[in-house]
Amino acid sequence: MQKTLLLLVCICALSGEVIGALQPETIQPEVAPTVGLTAQQARAYAEVLKMRPAAARALLRETPISAGTLLVHDCLGITELLVGQDSRRYDAIIDAQDERLTMLEKLPPNALTQYARAEIRLHQAAAQVSFGHEVQGAWSLRQAYQQMQATVKRYPTYLPARKTLGMMQFFIGSLPEGYRWFLKLLGLSGSVEGGLSNLRAAARQPNDFQTEAQIILALVEETYYKKPAEALQLVGRLAQQQPDNLLFSYLLVSLNKKQHRTDAALAAYRARPNGPGYLPLPYLHHMAADLLLYQGQYAVSRRENELFLMEYSGEHYRKDAYFKLYLAAWLANDAPAAERYRRQINAGGRTVIEEDTYAQRFFDGQLPLNRQLTRARLQIDGGYYQEALATLNGFQATASTPLRDRLEAPYRRARAWHGLNRLDSARLFYARTIALAGTAPYYFAPQSALQLGYLYQLEGQRATAKVYFEKALSYPKHEYKNSTDTKAKLALKELE
Repeated sequence: MQKTLLLLVCICALSGEVIGALQPETIQPEVAPTVGLTAQQARAYAEVLKMRPAAARALLRETPISAGTLLVHDCLGITELLVGQDSRRYDAIIDAQDERLTMLEKLPPNALTQYARAEIRLHQAAAQVSFGHEVQGAWSLRQAYQQMQATVKRYPTYLPARKTLGMMQFFIGSLPEGYRWFLKLLGLSGSVEGGLSNLRAAARQPNDFQTEAQIILALVEETYYKKPAEALQLVGRLAQQQPDNLLFSYLLVSLNKKQHRTDAALAAYRARPNGPGYLPLPYLHHMAADLLLYQGQYAVSRRENELFLMEYSGEHYRKDAYFKLYLAAWLANDAPAAERYRRQINAGGRTVIEEDTYAQRFFDGQLPLNRQLTRARLQIDGGYYQEALATLNGFQATASTPLRDRLEAPYRRARAWHGLNRLDSARLFYARTIALAGTAPYYFAPQSALQLGYLYQLEGQRATAKVYFEKALSYPKHEYKNSTDTKAKLALKELE
């Protein structure tokens, strides 16, 4: 869901021309009155964030046609489309966006009108790329970027435009090397520093979309700069202030899950607002299934993933869901169900996201999983580090043990010790994993190098950290190469 709701963020890196952080003193801004959402439009937008479409539409019916009304309407439409992933709604959404863009062309130009044009074009790009229309999506993204760039140049103090421009700048600048050819082909370059500067300006100063900017900035810093405390604090505060906000509840589940806080994530999941007024959010069931799998609650985990597959119309995460269903059945010694789920991995869905790619590789490789290593991995993902070490004590490698298992064992020990803040032991097992791996095409060694880079960076050993970040980038092929390379690349930029 985090990836779905912020799909706009992730795909902005596919096209556009990038500028650095704009300095107000070098720009001749147009003198124009301050513009923004009306009180009624702001309330409707708040309902969009709460994921209550009927309430948002009721408020919008009472507002005259204007740039703000058209923009909030489009925010609602793209949210429904990307969350539900219902391809039957695609054409109607695209047609509605084209109509709104035509209407905006006829309105007097001001900061909000120009921002709405660029933002709706960006929404259209997200819809097009998400539903397989990559060529049109790339063109829409380029248009959106150019329009948002022009808006910031013309209205440099209009913070919502800096939010979106900064978001695009950052993600273009942080793309892994695998996408460099594409950017060079289009003559594009990125600006991580400029993007962060613009995002921070929009997040720290009051504006109509400040909360959105704060969330995007927090997710960026949590994912790429190891700042989970700030993100958890922000999302926890937002969820406490608005317990009826489903987006904030979702983010609280997601961030706690990423930080291996399973109990807190499940508590947030169970406390989420629910009811007929809310947009269905099937991905929450998929997250809950993971959390329950970490705890060894296999039957309940299976029920949650079955709910996800029943309610979800999209193609992403389907392979991952069937892989997790396989694990739940296999670990519960239900061999017939496990085989049924295993076959389903190959039956449908796409391999765009890394989780689905991993599931497909598991199916294609036909390499049996080791029960102790698999259980330990799930316990570590759930934050149950002592339990994981106890599980790992039951693993004994022999001459016939596959190389993948012989590499996974020390890596899992490293992760468990790292989680327990026993950093000397973690470093030892990360280094052992790298030494054993050579050029094996598994993620254990590159992830070990990445984690060692972070550890040495925290200790102020910049030269050693640089060596390990560069080593993480050097592995040519593994399951999580895109995300690993992006993190290593950004960490190296911090060391410059």
